[in-house]
Amino acid sequence: MRHLNIFASSVRLSCFAVVAVLFVGCGGNGAGSPTAAVEIGGPSGTELAVDQTLHVGNGTGPQTLDPHRAEGVPSSNILRDLFEGLTLEAPDGSVVPGAAESWDISADGLVYTFYLREDAQWSNSDPVTAEDFVFSLRRSVDPATMSHYSSILEPIVNAMAVITGKKSPAELGVEALDALTLVIRLQRPTAYFPGLLTHSTMYPVHRASVEQYGNQFAREGRLIGNGAYTLNEWVVQSHIKLIRNKFYRDDVNTTIDSVYYYPIESQDAELKRFRADELDITEEIPYQQLTWIRENLGDQLVISPYLGSYYFGFNMTREPFQNNPQLRRALSLAIDREIITSRITNAGELPAFGWVPQVANYSPVVPEWAGWSQAERDVEAQRLYAEAGYSADKPLKIELLYNTSANHKRLSVAIASMWKQTLGVETELLNQEWKVFLETRQLKKTTQVFRGGWIGDYNDAFTFSQLMHSANAMNHPGYSSPRYDELIERAAGETNLSTRADILNQAERVLLEDMPIIPVYFYVSKHLVKSWVGGRKPNIMDHHYTKNFYILKH
Repeated sequence: MRHLNIFASSVRLSCFAVVAVLFVGCGGNGAGSPTAAVEIGGPSGTELAVDQTLHVGNGTGPQTLDPHRAEGVPSSNILRDLFEGLTLEAPDGSVVPGAAESWDISADGLVYTFYLREDAQWSNSDPVTAEDFVFSLRRSVDPATMSHYSSILEPIVNAMAVITGKKSPAELGVEALDALTLVIRLQRPTAYFPGLLTHSTMYPVHRASVEQYGNQFAREGRLIGNGAYTLNEWVVQSHIKLIRNKFYRDDVNTTIDSVYYYPIESQDAELKRFRADELDITEEIPYQQLTWIRENLGDQLVISPYLGSYYFGFNMTREPFQNNPQLRRALSLAIDREIITSRITNAGELPAFGWVPQVANYSPVVPEWAGWSQAERDVEAQRLYAEAGYSADKPLKIELLYNTSANHKRLSVAIASMWKQTLGVETELLNQEWKVFLETRQLKKTTQVFRGGWIGDYNDAFTFSQLMHSANAMNHPGYSSPRYDELIERAAGETNLSTRADILNQAERVLLEDMPIIPVYFYVSKHLVKSWVGGRKPNIMDHHYTKNFYILKH
């Protein structure tokens, strides 16, 4: 467990000053020298390196490797190597068979019958069976597991009733017909259901291990998975090392022998380690170094569309934001998203005036004020701020919480400066290490405004819309709207895609009117990848499996 590291400072900077601060060091001073030119892949360009070890920057350390209790991108990156769901994703992001080699769908779309691979094994050589999935799916929705993502299973018959304690896990709509045949019954047709099965809440866990160790089963020396790799070392604040699972059903086609995941919260430090050849792939890049990176490491910079929204959330359960929509709207309007995306992030991110990014079968909501100039938004923000009861003589004083990261800090400083300049708001910035940050957000006892990011779990608007349902455990603002909930529940049961999209569109309009969150921008994924890493393809989910990679000779 890391120690809590809190940085606090009152922000009193003008927008001009903050932009100047954020762009110090753009020339890359102190970052070391660029990697020397090397012959990649030998004379043929395809020769493999003798040492097939991958080193990956992972942002932060995971709070757990229990797939049913983990949350956040850093955990997901590792869990995709340790476990395999019924389906998985190809390098291009398309859904392909995983632990199930095939499946049938009933004519009404309500019954999925999965046929498991005969050669599927756990990392201790036990066979992977349909009963393993029954046990695991029931565990995932069991309130005792305390899963933050259990709502992912909502399409399955009785899932929400189990999650809310109205029915027992045994009543979940899953059944093992025999050792290799699994039946999952849905309460409504769900076209994106195969994609849902790639999420960690749907992964199988080794029953004997869970029964022996309880929630402590996912630790070094105990964790038994069915993925391409198994846990070898977990040194907190240093690294997590995975090695090949010799019992993995497709080990013969796996090339990377071991992978190290490093919890590096500083993007500047990550860049330095990449340039020193200590990392093959970075989790992020430092915003203020992007120009230098493009000029000097452009052939290793990989930027691609990413299904995610960056936002700031209000704590809707306490003052000053509870029952004060004017104040929430004022703070949202006072943020200049064009400055943020063009001068701070500057990697192709799109300003976000709505919540749902561009996804399949959906037209995102664009509010009227998105077409205003920033000067017009500022005037309206000032009017709403005064209407909410604040002024120069009585300024709003708030805390803004973000998880430790140079990039998040720069954005938080910029936004606090905009609030100060436009409205006179006095903002104190607080940063916390990732695991503590998540806990603080969930408890809602002290937070006022917090940084958030939501990455879609599947390419559909519902993965964003359902997050703000009052019963969703990941609804960290504590937003509760009967109208919004009713629309989300209607959309969940609607089979006509056009009608469903219209309902979700109505829900997004309700959300933006209530403003429990401030959408800031829609993500792009940004990584540095060594030229000798093969098999890695960008995809909109930014999901990657180490088993598809290889290291070329260099």
